Amino acid sequence: MAFPGTYNFSYYRGDTYQFVIRPKNANGSIFTLDDYDGGALFTIANRRGSTGTQITATAVVDTNNHLVTCTITPTQGRELSSGTTYVYDVQIENGAGTVFTLLTGSITVTDDVTGAV
Repeated sequence: MAFPGTYNFSYYRGDTYQFVIRPKNANGSIFTLDDYDGGALFTIANRRGSTGTQITATAVVDTNNHLVTCTITPTQGRELSSGTTYVYDVQIENGAGTVFTLLTGSITVTDDVTGAV
């Protein structure tokens, strides 16, 4: 497999932020998600490892189109502190308990410029 990939991004605290993951095999072909209806997990934390603050954002597996849509909602985003860099992982699990990390990276949080948070 050609993952985990890395994607670092900036997030305006309180906004909706969404991205789509289209997993590929090492040869570039589509990684089918048919066996991964066990769901996806999008976890944001202030540091790697099992300790520290963790927030679960939204991740939805679309087995028909072989993609995972990840979303940070305004409610989830309000739990993040501006001026802080967080780390995250997006994982999928099949019915047999096999877990793959599709994407990992960092999120830099900035206050919404409108001040309406």
